Amino acid sequence: MTYRSPLDDYRFIFKHLAKLDEVLALPSYQEFEPDLVDAVLDENAKFVEEVIAPTNWEADQHPPVWENGIVKAAPAFHEPYQQFVESGWQGLGHEQQWGGQGFPSLVVTAAAENLQAGNISFALCPMLTDAVIEALSLVGSDAQKKTYLPSLIQGTWSGTMNLTEPQAGSDLSLVKTRAVKQADGTYRLFGQKIYITYGEHDLAENIIHLVLARTPDAPEGVKGLSLFVVPKYLVNDDGSLGQRNDVWSASIEHKLGIHGSPTSVLLYGDGKGEVGEGAVGTLVGEEGRGLQYMFITMNAARFAVGLQGIGLSERATQKAISFARDRVQSRAVEGSPGPVAIVRHPDVKRMLMTMQALTQASRAIACAAAHARDMGHAHTDPQVRAHQSQVYDFLVPVVKGFSTECSIEVASHGIQVHGGMGFIEETGAAQYYRDARILTIYEGTTAIQANDLVGRKTLRDGAAMARDFFKQMQQTCADLSAMIAKSGTDKQSGLSLIRDRLAEAIACAEAAVSHLLANASDHVRAVYAGSVPYLMLTGYLHGGWHFARAAMACVSAQQAGDKDPILEDKLATAVFYAGSILPRVQSISQGMLADVTVTAALDRASLSA
Repeated sequence: MTYRSPLDDYRFIFKHLAKLDEVLALPSYQEFEPDLVDAVLDENAKFVEEVIAPTNWEADQHPPVWENGIVKAAPAFHEPYQQFVESGWQGLGHEQQWGGQGFPSLVVTAAAENLQAGNISFALCPMLTDAVIEALSLVGSDAQKKTYLPSLIQGTWSGTMNLTEPQAGSDLSLVKTRAVKQADGTYRLFGQKIYITYGEHDLAENIIHLVLARTPDAPEGVKGLSLFVVPKYLVNDDGSLGQRNDVWSASIEHKLGIHGSPTSVLLYGDGKGEVGEGAVGTLVGEEGRGLQYMFITMNAARFAVGLQGIGLSERATQKAISFARDRVQSRAVEGSPGPVAIVRHPDVKRMLMTMQALTQASRAIACAAAHARDMGHAHTDPQVRAHQSQVYDFLVPVVKGFSTECSIEVASHGIQVHGGMGFIEETGAAQYYRDARILTIYEGTTAIQANDLVGRKTLRDGAAMARDFFKQMQQTCADLSAMIAKSGTDKQSGLSLIRDRLAEAIACAEAAVSHLLANASDHVRAVYAGSVPYLMLTGYLHGGWHFARAAMACVSAQQAGDKDPILEDKLATAVFYAGSILPRVQSISQGMLADVTVTAALDRASLSA
């Protein structure tokens, strides 16, 4: 089975949902003509389909190797990475000032998801480099920008994020890595970081680490953390590479999935570098503001991990559909002369439609967030910029949490569609399930995303943003009613079902939000016990809203005489989502409304082994 980039769905979304024309009309993006965007996405699709996607299985079976502190990347990655660099894909969305191409986030989202679908393990390297570029672009000094950004944006250097330590996972207040200031203004770092993706490899000429560490006189807790740039090789004044820094890979992890990516334990200040004892780094911004700065990279990486979930879901869905069309087993339930392809069996079709619907819903939400980010960055009206930035911030934990949780469900269905063959590694379906399992964990677990959505994005503003979305969704219901009344019939389109299920879901979501607000003070444990359900509720609801908008666009286009096959397929998927997936909102809401009672019971449970 060969992978095919989902350009048709992206072009539908760009036209009807997350309006690309609105973005390209902004002064910052007027140089990007629609024909240019189409050409870039076509070339990206060709590159991923022909160069990256074929490495997925090969790199899984022949992963990176570690020897004496040196990591050799998966053999399948060397040539594709060079082509990636030479084609300029790393700089697609970054500032032209430093060598990037400056495309809007909406376009970059399509290209990034496609790269993730091609091979998550490969795409992790440029994904983390993107995060480092964004942090240095926003808070780095002029010298740091000049030293690092051009090569990072070119892709000849890669980047990493160094947060986690053996005793400090999600709780970064426990970070112990030390940074000691030197007479020349640099710092020497000592400590250990774990789970550092692409912390050591031989694809790029240099690796630029962003490291959270604590100066000797810093206070305890997160307020004592500072952020440092620590390169694998020091950079000379002329931009050439200098001495080997004192940061080394102690080992790489053996993991459940993403086998193609090297995940290192990094030692800082082990005394093995050419610079002497202690890894040489420079301070980013001010001391004590490291976590604030690191959140810039984390926010970018969280959105990107959401795209990983969508890309993996797309790849798993395509593989399952291809298998189901070819695999012949049993007669049709309604009767047939002989065995039929399993895609004819109702439950198999239900699983495939679930996979497709969750994938497309997640993609629509991510594109809505990317559209908001572009508007927040480049709109000429400061009030619009401020509002759209808040929209983006609200949606980021949903993109990350919902899309990655869905990817596990999608990959699981993919194995089930394959039957026993899905449990056998050689078919490839199991790899997607293994790879998906990390996505809900790294760059902030689903619970961390959910706590952010509840605390910072819902309770903090009294649910103003959530309720603003509800109003927009209710307007969509009214638009659906008007379209149904105008057409005079609804037997073929299913618009009435979509409208009714969306209206029910909105009401259930409103009840859930009211519950959060009412119990935030007196029953805080109950509120946060329901945080992940609330995140999933939000994702299902927003997915249903976008499918409702898509359904109206499909019906309007068909009534105008458009015969594009994607319209009928999208409409069918929208009806399926409304009937089979959107009701999950109601069940989640009911569970949340019982949280106070349920949490009291949970607190009494001993959970003894």
